[in-house]
Amino acid sequence: MSRRKKTKLEKWFSWQRHERRFGAKELSDQISTDFAKQKKQVIHGGSKIYTHGSAKNIKVHFAQLRKEFVGDSELCYTHAKLIVLIRREYQTRKHFAIFERLWREEKAYLLKNLNTRWLVSAADTFSDHSEDEAVAGLCVAVNCLINTVKICETERHIIHSENCVDDQDRIEKLQRKERVKLFDGVSAFAVGIDDTLRNLRWRIDKMAKTNLAGEILLELFLRLQRYDTVFKRFKDRHLKHRTSWW
Repeated sequence: MSRRKKTKLEKWFSWQRHERRFGAKELSDQISTDFAKQKKQVIHGGSKIYTHGSAKNIKVHFAQLRKEFVGDSELCYTHAKLIVLIRREYQTRKHFAIFERLWREEKAYLLKNLNTRWLVSAADTFSDHSEDEAVAGLCVAVNCLINTVKICETERHIIHSENCVDDQDRIEKLQRKERVKLFDGVSAFAVGIDDTLRNLRWRIDKMAKTNLAGEILLELFLRLQRYDTVFKRFKDRHLKHRTSWW
């Protein structure tokens, strides 16, 4: 059985929870809602340095996080700061309201300029705090999609499968529509001709017309076809135009 989440009372008596919020008021007061101005302000520095984990001291974490946005706008950094404040449960309602306003007013900009990591973080934030059940539920699908690919690509890395070559005999067997069992009634993807991902794309397109979460899901799905992921590699092997999904 997985570990349960702490109750509100347990969180209140958690010293670590309070420790991770020391200094949050000062940082919160610096959050600007002049989004148009921040889009024009570029963060200067050397090269991007991505955070791995987070410092307990929120001021240190903000300073480290800023380096992750070198070359990007202040608005992208503000988006990240809001997520940190929400996750550390500092004036959550206030900061989530600003977060929602930011997405209402600058959705197109954020979809274009945030990287995959921060789009997923945005979806997680909506999933945890949105009162719109449709948005919250669809954001779970965003998390499932990206984390499934992340697990797949991590396994590929640790077993050195990036050095493997395609077995053409197996591919031809799949293209002859010979069923290859994987697990629990699921069969292998018919590499090169399968219509499964095309049908998935149609469903995502439909969801993208309903709410913000659907638009985030579509943007991330399309990105998976551009970067070196299992989706891109299967796209490169695809032969049948009628069943293409990108």
